[in-house]
Amino acid sequence: MTDWSTMRVLVTGGSRGIGLGIAEGFLRAGAAVAISGRSPDVLAAATQRLGPQVHGVLADVADPQACVAMVQQAEDRLGGLDVLCANAGIYPERTLDQLGADDVSAILATNVAGTIFSVQACRAALKVSGRGRVVVTSSITGPITGFPGLSHYGASKAAQLGFVRSAALEMAADAITINAVLPGSIATDGLDGLGADTIARMQACIPQRRLGSPADIAAAAMFFASEEAAFVTGQTLVVDGGQTLPELPVSL
Repeated sequence: MTDWSTMRVLVTGGSRGIGLGIAEGFLRAGAAVAISGRSPDVLAAATQRLGPQVHGVLADVADPQACVAMVQQAEDRLGGLDVLCANAGIYPERTLDQLGADDVSAILATNVAGTIFSVQACRAALKVSGRGRVVVTSSITGPITGFPGLSHYGASKAAQLGFVRSAALEMAADAITINAVLPGSIATDGLDGLGADTIARMQACIPQRRLGSPADIAAAAMFFASEEAAFVTGQTLVVDGGQTLPELPVSL
């Protein structure tokens, strides 16, 4: 069984949404947690919500040097590192006609390069741990499904899985596993303003008839980080309440 009280965890993009939920999950289990974020105000609000035992680190994962500094701060404050939850990501909507070079560069810089830079920066610490775990937050959008206005986002999320599979081979000798969680529609502040009718339509497309919660994703991330998942690497886990299952809408 996993002794979470000995686990030291860094959650990138942990100041809001799914990342905040992941941090809360590890905290409730007794792990030592650090979170990173790009906005000082949002990061401060998150650390206040999570409690004084949580360490906040200001960092933009799209900058490789910032990732190195982020990991160093997390190691200093936690006394080492056992788990990286590479969760930081952005999801601006743009149709194909609207997409410009800057839009594509920005989403690839954060979602793809940011994931790679975070893992690179953590690798030495995770090797020292002897039980290193990396959990990447991907999405069903891109690897499994598509959505209008999110072609660039979907491409970035599919790219993360290619990275996970190859990185798993490189890090296996160091006893580091890397896996990805693929969330479906999750109730976060990113859905604020959609309205009750839109939310109801989203729920109607999910066999369980509800949106997922950040806690649902935290549970999946914690499985991959657990001792019980020591022999699991390079894999994915879809957490979507069955959203990707229906062959046709009439199946629901």
